[in-house]
Amino acid sequence: MSFSEWDRQCMALALEEAHRAAARGEVPVGAVLARDQNVLANSGNAQIELQDPTAHAEIRVLRDAAVREGNYRLPGTTLYVSLEPCTMCCGALVHARVKTLIFGTREPRSGAVISAAQTLDNPLLNHRVQWQEGLSEAESAALLRAFFKARRSVCQLRVHSTGNAMARSDSGSSVSTSIGGARRSSGRVCSFNIPS
Repeated sequence: MSFSEWDRQCMALALEEAHRAAARGEVPVGAVLARDQNVLANSGNAQIELQDPTAHAEIRVLRDAAVREGNYRLPGTTLYVSLEPCTMCCGALVHARVKTLIFGTREPRSGAVISAAQTLDNPLLNHRVQWQEGLSEAESAALLRAFFKARRSVCQLRVHSTGNAMARSDSGSSVSTSIGGARRSSGRVCSFNIPS
């Protein structure tokens, strides 16, 4: 796979957005939408900040660009994102008529391009989004690993015999949550994936 200097610049901007998202306590994913070497929109994840489960970086840039362009269709555009998009985001790319997707690293659990599903390769879709993977893959993956490692170190886990988990943050406050669930504790989100 070959990527242009412009592709590298756009992914670098997406990674800056991912770092900003991490600084806000969001999962560090950043995205950039561009056309003809012009950036139309750039943003990062903001589900916690906006209390919006659809506020993925990809959706945010599509919304911003659509408003700026005065059209919900965004033909001829390329979306750069640090992490493989989920099913929701892949569907939005199709509806917006994005031409190309370039993502950094795979998302093995919910990535809908190649990992958990191959949504964009569905022959029944009325629009086909071309895609490439691997641009700034190592940096994207390292950022995610560092974020989740830091998050795990913030929360210490005690498992009770009732099947519930008790999360204790650095501040000493605690929150009870079911196995695999997540709750907000003192402004921090502690989530756990505990095998049963």
